[in-house]
Amino acid sequence: MDFLPVDIQKYVEAHTDPESNTLSDLNRDTHRKVLKPRMLSGHLQGRALSMISHMIRPKSVLEIGTYTGYSAICMAEGLAEGGKVITIDVNEELESLARGYFEKAGFSEQIDYRIGNALDLVPEVSETLDLVFIDADKKNYINYYNLVIDKVRPGGFIIADNVLWSGKVVAELKKTDKETQAILDFNRLVQEDGRVENVLLPIRDGLMTIRKK
Repeated sequence: MDFLPVDIQKYVEAHTDPESNTLSDLNRDTHRKVLKPRMLSGHLQGRALSMISHMIRPKSVLEIGTYTGYSAICMAEGLAEGGKVITIDVNEELESLARGYFEKAGFSEQIDYRIGNALDLVPEVSETLDLVFIDADKKNYINYYNLVIDKVRPGGFIIADNVLWSGKVVAELKKTDKETQAILDFNRLVQEDGRVENVLLPIRDGLMTIRKK
């Protein structure tokens, strides 16, 4: 969800680097061919992820929630020489689309795409991580956070997407709304975790940006 007025949003996007042709094609194909295209990071958030990756120059990135691969490509743009992005998704139906665009973007060697349940696959990741991007099922955000926090190097970063959850985090909570409750619980956990520093960036649907002390 975008929270800015439409004219301000357009101004922000007009003063942000455009998508590459490959990302523009992936954006268009996702909207044409895939369910729930709003799950795509998109232009502004994608450029933000790319900028953050360029600032960190990570050797090892872990992404939980590949979807069609847009955000993985954005983070791969900032990798240090010899670096890689491990990206995990449970939905094998999007594999051919994502792999095709990893190849088209020139990052097929740098992006390690794994299909399966992240709760099973993350414990198998042996690398010390410089950057983690969490953008998967909300009910497991705390579980993903707990799985990765000890794998992140001191000074490394975790970014969690959708932490404003279309504004539901400040609305009256319905008892049946388990996803909003999960996001509220996650945001509270991070805010109270003495092991990290954090800032909630109101980019698109909210990026909780966390630095491990």
